[in-house]
Amino acid sequence: MNDIAIKVKNLTKIYHLYDKPQDRLKEALHPFKKNYHHDFHAIDDVSFEVKRGETVGIIGKNGAGKSTLLKMITGVLTPTSGTIEVNGKVASLLELGAGFNPEMTGIENIYLNGTLMGFSQEEMAKKVDAIVEFANIGEFIYQPVKMYSSGMFARLAFSVAINVDADILIVDEALSVGDMLFQAKCISKMSALMEEGMTILFVSHDIHAVRSLCTRGVYLVNGKSVLVADAGEVVDRYINDDQKAVNEQLKAMGHTHKHTDGEIIEFNQENIPTMVRLEPSIGDKEGMVRHGDKGAEILDFGVFDLAFNRTDQLISKENYYIQFSALFHEDLPTFVATTTLFSLDGEQLLAWINTQDGVDFPAVSKGDIVVITIKINLPLRQNIYKLGASIEYPTIPLIQHRFLDMIKGIEVINVNFESPTKPFHSVFYSKGEYLLKKVTKED
Repeated sequence: MNDIAIKVKNLTKIYHLYDKPQDRLKEALHPFKKNYHHDFHAIDDVSFEVKRGETVGIIGKNGAGKSTLLKMITGVLTPTSGTIEVNGKVASLLELGAGFNPEMTGIENIYLNGTLMGFSQEEMAKKVDAIVEFANIGEFIYQPVKMYSSGMFARLAFSVAINVDADILIVDEALSVGDMLFQAKCISKMSALMEEGMTILFVSHDIHAVRSLCTRGVYLVNGKSVLVADAGEVVDRYINDDQKAVNEQLKAMGHTHKHTDGEIIEFNQENIPTMVRLEPSIGDKEGMVRHGDKGAEILDFGVFDLAFNRTDQLISKENYYIQFSALFHEDLPTFVATTTLFSLDGEQLLAWINTQDGVDFPAVSKGDIVVITIKINLPLRQNIYKLGASIEYPTIPLIQHRFLDMIKGIEVINVNFESPTKPFHSVFYSKGEYLLKKVTKED
């Protein structure tokens, strides 16, 4: 029996791109077949194999060709050249609602999708209860899917994909819209399917999911597979490449600030200067994500050494100030200011929250501008990190907050070691006290 579930060999997908819409017609009608297009290689000579029962993750930046690759494997797109061999029945979740008829109900779409996958109506009737139970969308299962939210689409689409007894499951980024509880439920189900021996091809920007769920990985860059190896090795390569790219961007932007030893300013209300601007100054930065209900607006943000020199070059285990300004667009009895620190793969590592530290902020009125200054310590290993900031209203303090303005990737910092600081290899370092007691069998 063939132990290969998916075999991709020299796969290429080329799109013809035109500078102007009329160039397509000119090319079609030209008597001498003159080309007015240029070729774009969405996938360029990619080869890899997925064994039966294996879980393989595909990672890469936006536009790397991940979704195009999956669409060719599932037959949605036709390759320009190369071959694809798929051995087994495939269940796929590529795009939310793909294959769903918006005018039909959830139940009717379950049968429709089953038919498209080759199941008879009698076979699908045996699976409906399990699909409906996992989707957990209540009475909406009997309503037209055009009434569904994106979250309902995710629940139903994923439930259909994993409950049809397929040999191969192919999942794209479609789960990213689900709530945290549903995502955890999906990951748990996928883990169970892996233990049962299902073959899974998994595309995600969640590096931790790829590292924990997948046995091997495929790393795509501009349509090319630059590495096919163990999942951990592929993730490490992806992170290292991302770090190099950020370093180059910092250099290009002229970020050459160094840690300076100046006069240390005492941390009190009178001595803390306002270094950030009091008008909108953040703009759109590459990799920055912003959302919130606009009850407030973060105006400016900065990281400063103890002499209040702005810097993005930090020394591990040293103290620094974070300062940001915010404009309020409504009256509030109180608010919460949060600063978060992320690794480049998106994992939140640290958070500074005023209420967590027992500090409550006073009421603010519409039109008020506040400046928040936080003194921090970075017991972090040498690496590049991203900072985020948010202004929140605590509907249930420390449990449920309403985001007025939240920005991820607002600032990029480079943390280094500096003598006599001793380098360390864990993510964080805090000195501990140790006691060793040697005992003998007689004791």
